Amino acid sequence: MSNFLHSTKINFRKDITYAPNGIVSKRVLEKSTGNISLFAFDQGQQLSEHSAPFDAMVQILEGKAEITIDKKPYHLQEGETIIMPANIPHAVHAEEKFKMLLTMIKG
Repeated sequence: MSNFLHSTKINFRKDITYAPNGIVSKRVLEKSTGNISLFAFDQGQQLSEHSAPFDAMVQILEGKAEITIDKKPYHLQEGETIIMPANIPHAVHAEEKFKMLLTMIKG
């Protein structure tokens, strides 16, 4: 299920707000071939190490984050993108408040 309507303008930076000491997510699009999700992380929040059976692309929309892939940290900021490969452990940590768009491609 999507939180966004088709054929309407979307501003990902404005269409999600931060929650104190939390992580907020909204599903942008959900299809059998993959999903697109919008996230807002408060500073210090994190997703612990895990893996997924398909590739995922993270686009930083605002702020700074540390994305760890296979134990190697990558520091990303607004405008930067990284691809997390399938079946490789990864984690996300908010170095400061940040917003990201996550695109997962199945198959």
